[in-house]
Amino acid sequence: MIISKNWLNEWIDLSDISTNTIVQTLNSIGLEVDNFKSVKAPDKVVIGKVLEKIKHENSDKLNICKVDVGSEILQIVCGAKNVDKDQIVAVALVGAILPNDLKIKPVKLRGVDSMGMICSSSELGFGKSNEGIMVLDESMGELILGKALNEYDLFNDELIEIDLTPNRGDCLSLYGVARDLSAALDLNLKELPSVKESENSVGIGRILSVKNHTELNGFFAYKALEVKDNFKLNIVVQIRLALIQEYKNNNIENLLSYTMHATGVVFFAYDFHKLCQECQIDEKIILEINSLEHGEYGVYYKNNLIALAGIEQKDDFKINEDSKVIVIEASYTHPQIIANAMAVHKKKNDISYRSLRGSEPKLSLGMDYLLKECLKIDNLAVFSGTQQVFSQIEDKIIGIFTADIDKIIGMPIDKNVLVKILKKLGFDIIVVNDEQINVKIPLHRSDINNIADISEEILRIIGIDNIPSKALEFKEKNRLNQVYFDYQELKNLRFKASCNGYFESIHYVLDNEEELNALGFKCIKNKLINPITKELDTLRSTLINHLLNAAKLNLRNSKKKVKLVECGSVFDEFSNEHTKFAMIFSGFKEEPKISNKAKPTLVDFYTFLAELKSIIGEFSMQKSNHTFLSPYEQANVYKNGKRIGFVGRVHLAIENQKDLTKTYICELDISGLKQEFKTAKHYSKFPSMSRDLSIMIPKGFEYEKIKNSIIKLDIDILESFRVVDLYTDESLGEFYSLTINFIFRDFEKTLEDSVVIEQTDKILKTLNEEFGLKLR
Repeated sequence: MIISKNWLNEWIDLSDISTNTIVQTLNSIGLEVDNFKSVKAPDKVVIGKVLEKIKHENSDKLNICKVDVGSEILQIVCGAKNVDKDQIVAVALVGAILPNDLKIKPVKLRGVDSMGMICSSSELGFGKSNEGIMVLDESMGELILGKALNEYDLFNDELIEIDLTPNRGDCLSLYGVARDLSAALDLNLKELPSVKESENSVGIGRILSVKNHTELNGFFAYKALEVKDNFKLNIVVQIRLALIQEYKNNNIENLLSYTMHATGVVFFAYDFHKLCQECQIDEKIILEINSLEHGEYGVYYKNNLIALAGIEQKDDFKINEDSKVIVIEASYTHPQIIANAMAVHKKKNDISYRSLRGSEPKLSLGMDYLLKECLKIDNLAVFSGTQQVFSQIEDKIIGIFTADIDKIIGMPIDKNVLVKILKKLGFDIIVVNDEQINVKIPLHRSDINNIADISEEILRIIGIDNIPSKALEFKEKNRLNQVYFDYQELKNLRFKASCNGYFESIHYVLDNEEELNALGFKCIKNKLINPITKELDTLRSTLINHLLNAAKLNLRNSKKKVKLVECGSVFDEFSNEHTKFAMIFSGFKEEPKISNKAKPTLVDFYTFLAELKSIIGEFSMQKSNHTFLSPYEQANVYKNGKRIGFVGRVHLAIENQKDLTKTYICELDISGLKQEFKTAKHYSKFPSMSRDLSIMIPKGFEYEKIKNSIIKLDIDILESFRVVDLYTDESLGEFYSLTINFIFRDFEKTLEDSVVIEQTDKILKTLNEEFGLKLR
């Protein structure tokens, strides 16, 4: 984006501000300046008037001109085709040095003396503005013969080139840049002079009407022009277009480019007679607007697509040098719609470039600016009135608390300053209370979506260098959540299992349905449509089957002791997922060694339970009835009063079927294995006393009854009790001898035997009264 400082002054008064300050300000507010330079006409180039033009006798292309430069009349030989009598021109006097290092000297051209040079704009370093020499007019100021050209603002300018990010389409115009500078420099935008159309003009409704057939997310506006004769643009328009490298051969296109660069509004121009080839001037055409497949808007005439709004115009209806009646279309389409369409159409031009980034939605701004330039041209008539298609686009409103803005920026911002900045940037503000405001986002800032974006707008205007620095604070947010704690619980279980000699086993989440059914587990009702293999044809409903097969393979490979653990997902018959923890211990308790004379014993239920306790902590058991477990060695496992799984020896038939030695398994719900936080308890400094009681119980009698009965006694000095032996022989008949160990301790004193005997007698009396149980 190239900015002329003098052109920018039309929108904001920068006469007292240096270019360096403007450049620094633009950089500070995020409009990065790529480069800037001065463009100034060379010294000894003055205003002159061609008094006479005579054909050179010895050349078909040269003319001998008499040029008045104020102080004298010079004879200058000129080869430009467009040089003519009474023209006001730029004359390089003898001694002038032009930008291409050409030094003007007195010369003879085909035998005729020439004392200077009539210049074109490109020869003076201002780019190409026309074919031939530059013809001046009073649009640049009062023309005084002999006055240095560089004393006119038009020829003593400074250019600033801005490298814009894709989201700042609002600054692809002088108006947009001026709007940002007004906020940064705390200046007001100038009010452009109002333009009145001629009361005698033909109304646009005589030749054009517009119909909309879709729900628009944009706007359209139309005006019409009539070219009565060839016309020329004034020198200001020519030079400014040349400086921004936008000068074209068609003057209407030049007017549109000039207006687009100034206001940001995008334009298309249609040749009226190409649309309606047999129409007369008093006939009317009807343009129709429809949405297309990808959301973009098409402009149609008699079912012919003549343009994609904001993207491209069809060549068949474009204007040329012969166009007499011209329909001008200004439009705005939301940039997201353009982006969706561009992915398909891939049309790259100046219009699509602007529209994709967000063109100026104030179409009246562009139309008024264009009308102002058109009314300066004698041979150009403007039809009165405008045909418009507008839609009610819902405003995006973001409610913000000023305290949140302060927190994001890092310093308190006065609310009045905040409101003033946003208003100057084009935001509408609704003050709710002292702490909250609602910000209405303007259409030209479609990239603003949240409070962070608004904070960035305020920060870039205030200037990041004006935010006081603070020491860096290291504050790590607590990221511990339930997922982390579950992971740690599972990790802890696996670690404890490993410490007890168990190896972790990992299997597919798929299993064999036939084997699961044989074990008595229900499989999911939804069958797999395309299983990996016949052996893996359903989601597993237990971890046990995989562990049994793994133990079988290890025993076949000469392992005498197999200890495996697995954690993973299983699925019930309704496909609900659960996480389980399973263990298996098969074979000998220990490896053969000298201490066991190379004849270790097989694992037993109590050994397996002891290892399970060391892994999951305290638990209790109640009888169970699982068909895949031995009816004599199995139980449901309870923790904190809740059933969490089962434990037991694998049924002898299954052991034989899978060639297993003595094998114990357990499977528990992970959700029931969560470890409680350990809490410190008071302990007694006095010694404990231990007593064993051997009680005769009938075979089949449940120990749980004895346990509950003793707990109900609530004996203060009873610290703990546990079963230590179960004995039977022929002499006992249908009874067992159950030995229970009791630990007694007092917090206040050392216990005496009489106190312990008193409490044991109380226990025996209760067991006798409730169950008829006696000492052996």
